Amino acid sequence: MIFKAVGDVRPYPDHGYVTPKDWAAVPPRQVRLDELVTTKATLDLGALLAEDSTFFGDLFPHVVQWKGTMYLEDGLHRAVRTALHQRTILHARVLVLDD
Repeated sequence: MIFKAVGDVRPYPDHGYVTPKDWAAVPPRQVRLDELVTTKATLDLGALLAEDSTFFGDLFPHVVQWKGTMYLEDGLHRAVRTALHQRTILHARVLVLDD
């Protein structure tokens, strides 16, 4: 199993981080793929295979930690690409929300 679970919603409250500038204030750190719950159940194959998939976005996926669970909010294609390279750890920006 690649992820802890596959979800299709964002169960945590709105955090107000919208733009790349907002997320840039959150330092990246290592996260294990098997600790992540996805917030999207489908993957855009074009985004997965694109060579410049991070050209206009953040280099790091966005993760929201809420009530002890880490939710992959943005960067599903990067996480799957990491798994396809047989790596288990991803560098991501982790926003910790209070319960």
